[in-house]
Amino acid sequence: MKIKLHWQEKTLFQKIVAIVIPILYLLFCILWAGPFWLIFLPFILDYYFTKLINWSWYRNIKNKTLRGFVSLLADLLWAVIGVHLLSIFFIQNFAIPTSSLEKTLLVGDYLFVDKVTYGPRMPMTPLQVPLTQNRFLGRESYLSKPQLSYKRLKGIRKVQRGDLVVFNFPTGDTVTTKVTNPDYYYLKEMYGGRAALEAQPEVFGKIVYRPVDRRDHYVKRCVGLPGDLIEIRNNDIYIDGKLQNRPEQMQLNYWVCTHGGRFSPEELKHLGISLDDQHVVSTSRLTTADLEAMGLAGVDPSDLQALYLLPLTETMRQQLASDSRVAKIVVSQDPNTNLYPVGYDLGWTRDNYGPLQIPRKGLTIELTPEALALYSRCIHNYEGHALEQRPDGTILIDGQPATHYTFGMDYYYMMGDNRHNSADSRYWGFVPEDHIVGRPALLWLSLDKDLGLWGGKIRWRRMMHTIHGQPL
Repeated sequence: MKIKLHWQEKTLFQKIVAIVIPILYLLFCILWAGPFWLIFLPFILDYYFTKLINWSWYRNIKNKTLRGFVSLLADLLWAVIGVHLLSIFFIQNFAIPTSSLEKTLLVGDYLFVDKVTYGPRMPMTPLQVPLTQNRFLGRESYLSKPQLSYKRLKGIRKVQRGDLVVFNFPTGDTVTTKVTNPDYYYLKEMYGGRAALEAQPEVFGKIVYRPVDRRDHYVKRCVGLPGDLIEIRNNDIYIDGKLQNRPEQMQLNYWVCTHGGRFSPEELKHLGISLDDQHVVSTSRLTTADLEAMGLAGVDPSDLQALYLLPLTETMRQQLASDSRVAKIVVSQDPNTNLYPVGYDLGWTRDNYGPLQIPRKGLTIELTPEALALYSRCIHNYEGHALEQRPDGTILIDGQPATHYTFGMDYYYMMGDNRHNSADSRYWGFVPEDHIVGRPALLWLSLDKDLGLWGGKIRWRRMMHTIHGQPL
């Protein structure tokens, strides 16, 4: 009688909503999300039909102020739940923190990340503060247990070469909370072990482990797919020996020498170089030998008025080269520092790297010393196998002697378009498939950190643009 009366009190529109929403949710669970999510269907049916739960109990509170406060909390709770579910299955907000993808994506760009294209990854750390990544009020915002196994719902397609991809930072499994770049593994190598980092908490903070889906978000361009043989030669990428096209707005660092005047910060800013990237080098003690080592042979130190190290696209380089004040522009030399694999020298450099085989699911490799250096993180950290190398050279995987290993996941190779100012796969290795978050889809806000609110801070022309991996 109560159900019948409740149903009769509904308007036609309310009746339609009450019927359509449970049907849509049922289809959502059966066709996409999976049977687990059916546990919430009885609550949806109760809300619209049976009313066994008094969903509006707070409306009967007699105290008007208290009733208004509880009503507000209830509205906020439903909003948080709705946005949280939206961020799991469909879209998530993301801000560009570094210049590694300039000029394609800029520091201060705010994006919506599309999770449908590659398929949404189901939460692996279920006990977390909603709408946070890994920190909340100065503490970790999740409980590391329980952990659920990796599962991704069906997407429209897989990651393709050239895609801009948002992913969890692969070497972010262990982090020093006060220093996140360079990563923990390089810091440990540089300072002589974990104990040295733990001895300086005022510098490095606390050392914590983070589950896959709670690791920091990065965004880079996918330049290598599972199974590719990738090589970098003089800043150009080769896949299986074939030269790949450079991104339209790819940047390299150049030494820019002037002998007829200096550039003002405003001129460089107008050219497209942020204040943080305007590096002016002191020339007072530079010798001819110093300049030759920098690739600036033929430049007379006495005639050198200013020396800049600037990230430039090819168009920007040509524009500067035509300026009468510029004496010479050359690409900066190739420092060999911090490269992956950490602690194992293969003779590779930032601009000449590889060849390197990107792992794919089902690929079998021989466990040579070089292979262990390159792929031990994949075997142990990403695929969860116990890996041990005994003094006699015997290799144990999960306690069993092994001479070969077959990968259980696909991996990707990511790089920034700002090639000389990008912490990418050259420094921390491969991105496993379970770290993929989604694809940048819509740029809804863009703020220039170098300008004031009334001085052009809002980059209006970039806003509300869809993102297809090309500059806006």
